[in-house]
Amino acid sequence: MSHHNDNLGHAESNAAEKPYTMEHDDRWTAVDAYQFPHLNPQSRPYRAAIDHALSNSIEKGLKDISVAPSQGKFLSLQCQIIDAKRILEIGTLGAYSTIWMASSNPEVRVVTLEIDPNTAEIARENIRFAGLEDRIEVLVGAALDLLPRLAGEIEQGKRDRFDFSFIDADKANALPYFDWAVKMTRPRGLVYVDNMVRKGLLADEQLAKTDQNVRGVRNAVEGIGKDTRVDAVLLQTVGVKNYDGFLMALVK
Repeated sequence: MSHHNDNLGHAESNAAEKPYTMEHDDRWTAVDAYQFPHLNPQSRPYRAAIDHALSNSIEKGLKDISVAPSQGKFLSLQCQIIDAKRILEIGTLGAYSTIWMASSNPEVRVVTLEIDPNTAEIARENIRFAGLEDRIEVLVGAALDLLPRLAGEIEQGKRDRFDFSFIDADKANALPYFDWAVKMTRPRGLVYVDNMVRKGLLADEQLAKTDQNVRGVRNAVEGIGKDTRVDAVLLQTVGVKNYDGFLMALVK
């Protein structure tokens, strides 16, 4: 699971919020260490590329805040379940989650948005290593600038609507990102918003008054609950990376 400040990315910083340190439990770590190698053997297609994306990103100075390995696999399976061919990702980082999704089907095409040019270049390195340049398009800029452009291209018939949208960016803008994603996602498609629980801070009404990230995820939950275009659920998760959770919405 991951986090980013500005209009797009993966690293949030807000002095008002309680320090966002990783919360660990030996049981969570032990279960992930046991199950992941069994369910995702080295022989799995693109496993080496997925591992490389993570290690190379850290080596190049990116924070280790990509989605957890099992969450990457979960994203890949969700894409397969709905036969996703067109995927939107808001928040690229080192393209770890991007490669998980792009490798779910040879026909998949991913458009991924990243605000930082240096981070985007590291992502492109990892994508080239995976041999997926023809499946992944990295767009550099603020999401709230890029999303209207993409929506316009869809309306003009220059792009197909997306089947699956994955939002892994700053939480202050979670609801605007979601709104744009729903506009561009086909009926019966899915929109997935990561890092919504924030170790339980989602439920802290008082903190939301002073912290933009907590306020952002609460605004998203409340706004999505009133959105008649979708039917949504929020699930809490634990694992090797943290106690957090995600929201998933079905576009009607």
